[in-house]
Amino acid sequence: MLGEALRLIRVFHDCKVTELAKALKISPGYISEIENNIKEPSMDTLKKYAEYFKTSVSAIIFFSEELDKDKGKTTKSAIRHKLIKFLQFMENATS
Repeated sequence: MLGEALRLIRVFHDCKVTELAKALKISPGYISEIENNIKEPSMDTLKKYAEYFKTSVSAIIFFSEELDKDKGKTTKSAIRHKLIKFLQFMENATS
């Protein structure tokens, strides 16, 4: 669910795929493939995401792992719950 985590982070920041692609110097198609779990992002790409969204690679991976834990729950409920946990984690990490 790493791709889903990256997509949610992008959407949370109200960032368009084309805007992110330009900033990260990668193609919009590659971002789409990552976010749809067709391709795995490289560590370099994860670092670029983290830098752009002012977070850490470990926070992104943590968020992704937390999303994976809720696979049995309804999607909306799981995403809402994990998004709240992610925001709390980010708040504590930046304090």
